[in-house]
Amino acid sequence: MSRLIRDVMSPGAVAVEPMTTLERAARVMREHDVGDVLVAYDCDLFGVLTDRDIVVRAVADGCDPHTTAVGKVCSRPPVVTLTPEDTTDRAVELMREHSVRRLPVVEHGGCPVGMVSLGDLATVEEPQSALAQISAAAPNH
Repeated sequence: MSRLIRDVMSPGAVAVEPMTTLERAARVMREHDVGDVLVAYDCDLFGVLTDRDIVVRAVADGCDPHTTAVGKVCSRPPVVTLTPEDTTDRAVELMREHSVRRLPVVEHGGCPVGMVSLGDLATVEEPQSALAQISAAAPNH
């Protein structure tokens, strides 16, 4: 049975501005115990930066994490998003279609308000699955 994203999302997504250094973004991820941050300026969602982006797109290519801005490395528009009123079925559909495991949740004006992960959906849709049990025991995102 499909539920609303507002009921399963992790509210208050962590965000940094596009000019933030990769080093600072990594510290923010560590402080909040998350593997990704939204890259936003005010209510404009610019992209999504994952810990993997930092390693594979930046460090592996020789970028200096002390000076490289997240705006140069993050996944850029079009960023696939959900609204709090979307359904978990829609989230699953978008994750499959775009091969992603996390989706930002934005209000209709574009302001980020949360994040929904594959683990969030597994916990709700298939609480007995191995993924749901691992996700419930692991930190958010």
